This record gives sequence, C-alpha cells and structure tokens, in this order.
Amino acid sequence: MKAGSEMGLAHLLSQVESRVTRRLVTVLRANDCELAEWRVLRLLADGHGRPMSEIKDFVLLPGPTLTKLIDRMVADNLVYRRGDLEDRRRVLVFPAPRGVAKYEAIRTAVDSDQMELAERIGDEQLGELTRVLSQVSDALQ
Repeated sequence: MKAGSEMGLAHLLSQVESRVTRRLVTVLRANDCELAEWRVLRLLADGHGRPMSEIKDFVLLPGPTLTKLIDRMVADNLVYRRGDLEDRRRVLVFPAPRGVAKYEAIRTAVDSDQMELAERIGDEQLGELTRVLSQVSDALQ
C-alpha cells in the first residue's frame, strides 16, 4: 500500500458517507424527522427494549447528547423507558405506539430512496460494498 493511500481511503469513505447521509436527511426532513431520531426509531422498530449503550453505538452520538435526544423523544411520546427485568441496574428504551407509527410512516419513503440508490449502484455491487464495509468495520473494532 502506498504512503498516503490511507488518507485517500478515509477521504473517499467520508465523501460517500456524507452523500448517502445527505440523501437520507433530505427524505427525513420532508417527513419531519431528524437523522438521530430516525436511527433510534429504526433500532427499536423490532419492539425490543435496548440499553442506552447499544443505542449510543447504533446512533453514533455521545452519551449526554443521546440522553437529551431520548428525553425529547420520551416527551414526544415516541419512546419510553423501563427498568430491565433481568438487570435492575439497567434501563431499557422501548418504542411507544406513536414512535412505531412514525417509523412505519417514514420507512416507506426511506426504503424508496434506498431502492433508487441501489438501482443506481447495482445489486451485485451494493452487495459487495456492504460485505466489504462490514468486514472493514469489524476489523476496526
């Protein structure tokens, strides 16, 4: 690997992430939703409660910022907190019915945009890209 090629990879990854995120944010704004809020709703869409540490890793926010977001989402009746029945020291966050409804309403628009992007890239290339990025992510943990 040439000297400096890491910078090229980092720049390319940042550029792609920025463009993909920009597309997603455009769809979310049209549906009155923020990116971090969407990520929380997406993670909780299966109905299972999640600890804040897991949400933090998925949403990519520092703890204090995530706490403020979850507080706001609780106030908006999108999620609720409940103590973990297996570990009384932990608090889990669950989707509230209003949060599930918001997720489902927006998911169609997000899925449509993602399908358009997938068509532009091609199914085979998108599958390969997803596989390689997953490997890179796992290797960097």
